[in-house]
Amino acid sequence: MQRLQAYKYELMPTGEQQRNMRRFSGSCRFVFNKALALQKARYEQGEKKHGYAGLCKLLTEWRNSTETAWLADAPVHPLQQTLKDLERAYGNFFAKRADFPRFKKKGQGDSFRYPDPKQIKLDQASSRLFLPKLGWLRYRNSRKVLGVVKNVTVRQSCGKWFVSIQTEREVEQPVAQAASAVGIDMGVARFATLSDGTFYAPLNCFKRQEAALRKAQQAMSRKKKFSSNWKKAKARVQRIHSRIGNARRDYLHKCSTTISQNHAMVCIEDLQVRNMSRSAAGSTEQPGKQVQAKSGLNKAILDQGWFEFRRQLDYKLAWNGGYLIAVPPQNTSRTCPCCGHVSADNRQTQARFECVECGFEENADVVGAINVLRAGHARLACEVNAAVAASASGTHRSDSGAAQCRV
Repeated sequence: MQRLQAYKYELMPTGEQQRNMRRFSGSCRFVFNKALALQKARYEQGEKKHGYAGLCKLLTEWRNSTETAWLADAPVHPLQQTLKDLERAYGNFFAKRADFPRFKKKGQGDSFRYPDPKQIKLDQASSRLFLPKLGWLRYRNSRKVLGVVKNVTVRQSCGKWFVSIQTEREVEQPVAQAASAVGIDMGVARFATLSDGTFYAPLNCFKRQEAALRKAQQAMSRKKKFSSNWKKAKARVQRIHSRIGNARRDYLHKCSTTISQNHAMVCIEDLQVRNMSRSAAGSTEQPGKQVQAKSGLNKAILDQGWFEFRRQLDYKLAWNGGYLIAVPPQNTSRTCPCCGHVSADNRQTQARFECVECGFEENADVVGAINVLRAGHARLACEVNAAVAASASGTHRSDSGAAQCRV
């Protein structure tokens, strides 16, 4: 089977290379914003939007124009990839998968991508990488790159430049080493509770750095904007944010790797994090209730990184021969795993579960994980039966139809 994998390294560019990378990312940002403004104007006038091919023709005109002749100094492929990103963003908007594309801002997500592997040279022995119009760049070679290079993305974060090398390679069909199945209940007091009783404590990296971040932001607000001291204060804020993100990603990778290596099937709640962390402030006419308490809960939920944890579990289980099943989260912590009685009174407190029907007692998170595992088994059996019935009747049933089975 084909495996796509990305390897991220920190670059060690020279001063001239840093200036060129800032110019290239600025050119990509300019092209994106200019194309977005054009598309937005056509959309408001009721005209048909430009496709990717039409935008590339406009890009050629912009590069040859005297007003924007400096665009010709940047490599053309990253500029075209920016237009492709805009086309994808527009498609997601009309498919109701995302909001309307927003204009890019300097200093936020500065990046550019080289899609042609023929223009990229990787010398792992010397820890260097060749990119068009940048030359050879040194990088911190922390691990070996496996596979054939497909594309390279250069990105700035917290004043440093990083490179992500995506590769493709042929691997054997993975077979799960472990034969166990486990259900996971996500929470705030406990980050993840497994159906076998083990749990992972929350890292709460944002909560740990919140006081330092508040002081750094207050110090930055007192500086004159765009002054030298303001830029230094902004760099301190960026370093704290980077520290928080790095700690969270590291913890999620460690937890997801351990679970994916020890279990062949993982059942997890299909949580809608965006809805769960929505503000309760309301409006002037209809103000919200318990706004401060809900704000603290939203902050704690977003500090856990539930969606990123699920994303990592998904591809790591696939790499190890396992699979992930997402089940509806309704009543998973209110259903007794012993007698099946469903009641809100079963959950006495946030951590204590006691069935009012049979008297079964257990930690509420463990009960939720057990019910998630049972729901996953039922969902898997439903899909298998649907596939067997479809093959027996000689008709083809799509995965989307089988996934509509309810447990």
